[in-house]
Amino acid sequence: MAARWAPPAGLLLLLLMAALVPARADKPARAGRAEPDSEPEPSSAVFQLYGNVYPHGLYYVAMSIGNPPKPYFLDVDTGSDLTWLQCDAPCVSCSKVPHPLYRPTKNKLVPCVDQMCASLHGGLSKNHKCDSPKQQCDYEIRYADQASSLGVLINDSFAVRLANASVVRPSLAFGCGYDQEVGSSTEVAPTDGVLGLGSGSVSLLSQLKQHGITKNVVGHCLSMRGGGFLFFGDNLVPYSRATWVPMVRSAFKNYYSPGSASLYFGGRSLGVGPMEVVLDSGSSFTYFSAQPYQALVTALKGDLSKTLKEVSDPSLPLCWKGKKPFKSVLDVKKEFRSLVLSFSNGKKALMEIPPENYLIVTKYGNACLGILNGSEIGLKDLNIVGDITMQDQMIIYDNERGQIGWIRAPCDRIPKFGSSLL
Repeated sequence: MAARWAPPAGLLLLLLMAALVPARADKPARAGRAEPDSEPEPSSAVFQLYGNVYPHGLYYVAMSIGNPPKPYFLDVDTGSDLTWLQCDAPCVSCSKVPHPLYRPTKNKLVPCVDQMCASLHGGLSKNHKCDSPKQQCDYEIRYADQASSLGVLINDSFAVRLANASVVRPSLAFGCGYDQEVGSSTEVAPTDGVLGLGSGSVSLLSQLKQHGITKNVVGHCLSMRGGGFLFFGDNLVPYSRATWVPMVRSAFKNYYSPGSASLYFGGRSLGVGPMEVVLDSGSSFTYFSAQPYQALVTALKGDLSKTLKEVSDPSLPLCWKGKKPFKSVLDVKKEFRSLVLSFSNGKKALMEIPPENYLIVTKYGNACLGILNGSEIGLKDLNIVGDITMQDQMIIYDNERGQIGWIRAPCDRIPKFGSSLL
């Protein structure tokens, strides 16, 4: 996840490598009807998204947490596992957030000896030790730009409306962050915390699976017009029409990776070696490692018409101006060619990236490249497909079948269960 409160060249969250833990025996009580003495079938849930790539730099969801439930805005992040809220426990250092700080009670604390705590700490230290059975589960998430969140793991109820219109309120584990270093303390942050949707067992998605509420499938559809939708479960998945590739275990273990890809520009190979690619909804922009980034910039500059002039713009590193200011990407897209990522991990698995999926038009009327040089922020050989490139596509992370899928979709339409979106 790129830190949302950082400048556009955001830095990646250091990763929590969560191990699998056994499913919990406790099942949540469900609202609505249920067959007696039968285990309910997993369902699905859909949530409206808010935000955009520019100028907000993030997509977020409203979740109802606690009893009685209160709304919180969470940054949707498939690149990390832990969900956390800024929290009054009391708060040592918190930024200004849209809603009153979450206030935990002592009976909500997850003990250090809980397997969820052990899983959370699995990637942070080899030895997870508890001094006493009553010790709380402390954690610290540190960012590559030295920002951090320190807190304690707690349980509380999340209100989730399912496809059958029933509402479930499972008790799920998440972080109560009471000491943050996450940018400006004077400006109001757009979100109250992070919704971690990685594949680790501390992820909310994995916990819903453990409770038998939804299958371990998550998808998002980010609209270029702003907003979109997020879903848990597989009721909306267009299995027969989407492009699918097997999930590959990334060196960054909590990332979803479709494997290695070759890069093409305007139908021509850019001649760079296979790129290790991961998908991350927690990153506003797309990041290429040094070699493919330089090859792309060279190809772009060599292909542009003389009507476009390179210009300095505080929004992003590489920008162009036209004869008059651009109002939207539609005004300039004809001047650029499409990119294609060709994945060797599937049969003819291509992800087309048209100009509107790698350009933004800034408030200054310039067109800027929304693909950044990841080596400048310490990503080395990792290539991150971020929000800008995933816009107007339904992206599906199917942990049940171990595959990742994508398909073009009208993301500004919130789907209804039982109807066809595509």
